This record gives sequence, C-alpha cells and structure tokens, in this order.
Amino acid sequence: MKNSMLVKSGLPLIIVLVSILIMVGLVSSRKPPEQVPVDIPAFLVDAKEIQSESVSFIVNSQGNVVPRNKTALSAQVSGQVVSLSDNFIAGGTFKKGDVLATLEQDDYKTDLKLAEAELAQAQAALQEEIARGKVAEQEWRSVNSVAPPELGLRKPQLAKEQANVKAAEAKLERAKRNLARTQITAPYNGLVVERNIDLGQFVTMGALVGTIYSTDTAEVRLPITDRDLMFVNIASQSTDGAPVSLKASVGGITRRWEGKLVRSEGVLDTGSRVVYAIVEVSDPYNRKGSHSVPLRFGQFVEAEITSRQNEALMVLPRSILRLDNTVLTVNENREIDIKPVEVARTTAKEVFIRSGIEEGALVVTSAVPNPYNGMKVRLPGDEPVKTEEASKDDDNDAISTSAKGEDQ
Repeated sequence: MKNSMLVKSGLPLIIVLVSILIMVGLVSSRKPPEQVPVDIPAFLVDAKEIQSESVSFIVNSQGNVVPRNKTALSAQVSGQVVSLSDNFIAGGTFKKGDVLATLEQDDYKTDLKLAEAELAQAQAALQEEIARGKVAEQEWRSVNSVAPPELGLRKPQLAKEQANVKAAEAKLERAKRNLARTQITAPYNGLVVERNIDLGQFVTMGALVGTIYSTDTAEVRLPITDRDLMFVNIASQSTDGAPVSLKASVGGITRRWEGKLVRSEGVLDTGSRVVYAIVEVSDPYNRKGSHSVPLRFGQFVEAEITSRQNEALMVLPRSILRLDNTVLTVNENREIDIKPVEVARTTAKEVFIRSGIEEGALVVTSAVPNPYNGMKVRLPGDEPVKTEEASKDDDNDAISTSAKGEDQ
C-alpha cells in the first residue's frame, strides 16, 4: 500500500525531469543559423571639380534722386516787383544768367548818378589840390633854399583829396551793384520748384523770392553696409568711381540711367549701421539728350554698383557652404575631407570662397548625412566600394569555404 502511494507521488516529478533533460538535449543539438554577409557599398555622392574665376561683384542698393544744388533765392535789395520771367513759375526751366525777376530800378539809378557826380567832384578837387601843391613848392623855392616842409607843399591836403576820390569810387561801385541786384538772375541751369513773389508785390532785403534746383547734375544717396563697402570703388584723385546702373519704373516701363559713384559721406549711421555713398548722374532732365527719358527729382531708384576690383575666387552654390563655414571635399582615396574656408561674400544663390580649398579639388554638391573626415564615398561611375564590416564578412566566408574544401 505504501509502495503504491510512493510510486504515485513521484511519477509526476520523474516526468518533469525527463522532459527537462529532453529539452536541454534538443537545444544543445540545434545548429546555429547560417550567417549571410551583407554587402554595404560606400555612400554615393555627387561632386564637381572647381576652378577659380575672375569675379567682379555687384552691390545692390536703393535711394531717392535729389539735386546737387538747391537754392532759396532771396532779394538783396528792396523794391517793387515790376516784371517776372515767363519761366519763373513752378516747373519752369531756365539757363544760367537768365533774369527771373526785376525790381523797380528808379531809385537805384538815381543813386548811381549821385555817386558818379560825387566821384567827379572828388576827382576835380584832387586835380586842384595837385596844382596847388606845385604852386606852393615853386613859391617856397623862390624864397628859401632849404627843403620845404610837407605842410608847405600841401601834402596832407593832397592825401585828403585822394581819400575822397577812393570813397567816391566805392560809393559808385556800390550803387552799380545795387542797381544790378534789382535783377534776380539764375546762378545755374535749373528748375523752378516754388515762386514766392508776384507782380506789384513789394519785397524787402532778404525776403525769400523762390526755390530752384540745379538740373546739371543729380545725386542719389545710397545706403551701403560696412561689409559691402569693401567691394565698392569710391572715386579719388587717382581713380574714377565705380559705374552705377540705376533703374526705376516710369509709366509702367522699366527705365535705366547710368551714373558714377563719386564719394561717400564717410560717417557710419548710428541707427542703421550703414554708410551712405553718393552717385552722380549728369544731365538728369535730358536737356542735352544724354538719356532716353528724364530722371526726375524725387524718383525712387534701384542701384547696381559694379566693382572694378576683379579677384580670383571659387564660385559655388550657396547650399554647399555649411553653417560652420566648411565644405565637403573628396580626396584621391575617395574619402571625405571637411575643409574650413575663407568666405569673401555670399548671396542668396552663390558663395564666393577666397581660400581654404585648392583649384581642381572635388567638392561634394549633394547632401551627405552626418559626414566625418575619412568617411568612404563613391562617385557616379565608380565601382561599388564595400565598407570595412562587409570586407571582414567576405574574408570570413572565404576562410569557411576553404575549410570545407579541405574536409571534403
């Protein structure tokens, strides 16, 4: 009875132990899975050989057209306005020396005649005093043998009359100037912006007559960043300024004018941090036929300043330059070399490299994820190059194959 109970209670334990032994035997007898080598080729990139080229930069800016000379005309004498030129009206044009307005001249002509009379009197008194001096000298020598004194020869009286002549001449010159000033003349070729007088109006000395602009030369004030200033040629005594192309929309049509960069204001604006350069345009109102259409004052224009400093630089697409100012190149071993470069200038589409890479170098033009120095790559047309891991697997396969052959 007891033996049967022991057999019944130990049977499950024996079954479990046998099962475990069978499982361990099966696991230990299983063969490992066959390893298949993975052929990983080197990363495919696009690259191009670069060469330096002569580059002349263009600096873009914009500004308003203003006259080189703008004058507020004032009356130098007082008087009533008796005549006005037909061109002395807002928008009218005139030439240098044209009479724009005339003031009443009668009083000034009278002053001129009085000055002429005073001069004639002074000259007559001077001649009379010269004659008196000669008579006094003769009388003195006939009585005395010693040298006559200056008072005896009437020299002080002569000097007084000479001074009176000079004063009369000065009054005459002033009378002539005042008479000439009754005619307000144009100081240059120009355009009338505003007229502040009219016929019959009495104007006092210093009163504003009108405002005029010169049409011989126009100026455009262009803001240029400090970085772009190094590419701009400012005119000096030995060199001419850089040529500037101006363009604007006139009547819906894009028009162009040619100017010259003549100077800079020489002061960095504290607010905008730019330097203002001045461009001159000759004959803006086309009075000599210099342009196809006039360039009017107040016109907003866009400017392209061409630098005359040609420099040999590497020109590459802007996307090639990395954030840390480096580019990817491919060496002769088909490995990545990361090159730091000196950038001369960048635009939205191009980057201009001054140094850091040599002519003939292969520069990577395609995207490379996580590049590093020595990274294996291949170019279009190259045979696929396996990575180091794939090469090790191939070597192991070759050894296994050789061992199997020997066993057979």
